[in-house]
Amino acid sequence: MSERTHLVLINPGNRRQVFQNLGDDVAGIEPPFLVAVMASYLRDKGYGVAIIDANADNLAPDEVAARVRQLDPLLAAVIVYGSQPSASTQNMTNAGLICAALSQLGVAKVAIGGLHPSALPRRTLLEEQVDFVIQGEGIETIKELLAALDGGPVQLSEVRGLWYRDREEVHSLPPAPPVPDLDRMLPQAAWDLLPMERYRAHNWHCFDDIEHRSPYAAIYTSLGCPFNCVFCCINAPFGKPGIRYRSPEKVVAEIDLLVRDYGIRNLKIVDELFVLHEPHYMGIVDLLIKRDYRLNIWAYARVDTVKPENLARMKEAGINWLALGIESANPAVRDQAVKQMRVQDVRQVVRSIQDAGIRVIANYIFGLPEETAETMQETLDMARELECEFANFYSAMAYPGSKLYDIAVESGWGLPASWHGYSQHSYEATPLPTKYLRAAEVLAFRDHAFHAYFSGAEYLQMLEEKFGKEVREHIERITATRLKRKLLGD
Repeated sequence: MSERTHLVLINPGNRRQVFQNLGDDVAGIEPPFLVAVMASYLRDKGYGVAIIDANADNLAPDEVAARVRQLDPLLAAVIVYGSQPSASTQNMTNAGLICAALSQLGVAKVAIGGLHPSALPRRTLLEEQVDFVIQGEGIETIKELLAALDGGPVQLSEVRGLWYRDREEVHSLPPAPPVPDLDRMLPQAAWDLLPMERYRAHNWHCFDDIEHRSPYAAIYTSLGCPFNCVFCCINAPFGKPGIRYRSPEKVVAEIDLLVRDYGIRNLKIVDELFVLHEPHYMGIVDLLIKRDYRLNIWAYARVDTVKPENLARMKEAGINWLALGIESANPAVRDQAVKQMRVQDVRQVVRSIQDAGIRVIANYIFGLPEETAETMQETLDMARELECEFANFYSAMAYPGSKLYDIAVESGWGLPASWHGYSQHSYEATPLPTKYLRAAEVLAFRDHAFHAYFSGAEYLQMLEEKFGKEVREHIERITATRLKRKLLGD
């Protein structure tokens, strides 16, 4: 093949639109690992590939289009994932503007893929200014599409997972099956194509050293999730619940590269559920202990997957934070979301993690269908009692690809008017109503809970004792400003 650029992969993002002022300093800036893996895979197949990280470089849509024009590729593909499942939909507004800017220039065919387009492929094709929608994991679809565009033996009508229009008729084939063997088929990410100097960890991730949030990287050690929580859309690109693993040796080899070539110390394990399959995650832990990199790692766990006997070794490997999906204090609300656990279990697990020297970031959701004002207060009370080192307070959103979205559409519940209205922190944020509460009541309580928690005297004292006065003052600066909300009349 020629040395030309065949493909430009674009990671969209508009931090100000999604996070308001929190995007300037508080929010992390995460490398798009899956985009970089796609780039590496296709580069190994002989294609010329470039990446534009519009989120990291803070590029406007016309600036993205200008860069693509300079590269003159066959295909420009906007890949809409993000740092958590919700980040795909909330980035669709900006992704659509980038697609429009690219289409207006007409320098390349334009495709869009990722979690949200996989959940709503037909709607995405009809609403966005694109030539193609990529449904599914995407890596084989892009390879086949490039072959078709480059005059190869593959025809558009044969590309698996591709949605496109021929005149007014919509064409599509089912997606290619998910990659079965991640070790054999997927290479290390193309870190050399990313602006590595731009990335920074979340503020709380670096409470032990708040001034050094960079360099930073984020990796997957597995893809998918075997669970099927009603509010989660993680499995939309994969078609069904399930999980596939990279071997501990391959994972740690990639960490070796990040430490050696980029000086990485702050590391996020992006897996929806890292602490699940003990031979996998403890295999990684044991290899990291041997290397003694002194990393600062955070990862996701479930209350019912944490094994206290493993926590000391996890801490020794550099896992300093575990994120727990606690969701709600009320059993009826939580069990309806397919999260069955007792409050006492939550307390015990949080304490065992903290006793091992690992910090806990707790995730709570207000506004699941059975929620009332009283149950929301129960959850806030529990959060303040647990006093985890950090907490995320979310409003329930019906993300495309989740069961909750299907229920909301069938029931005629009000959904956000814009895709960035699915962002928890945006001005246009519009959560779901519950059986008993209006959307505005849920959002108002979420914002109240945030300030009640982070302004609490006991919490601030705990922060100062564990992390120092600087971190306490950092949180006080954040809570001094309230998010503006259209739904609340701001």
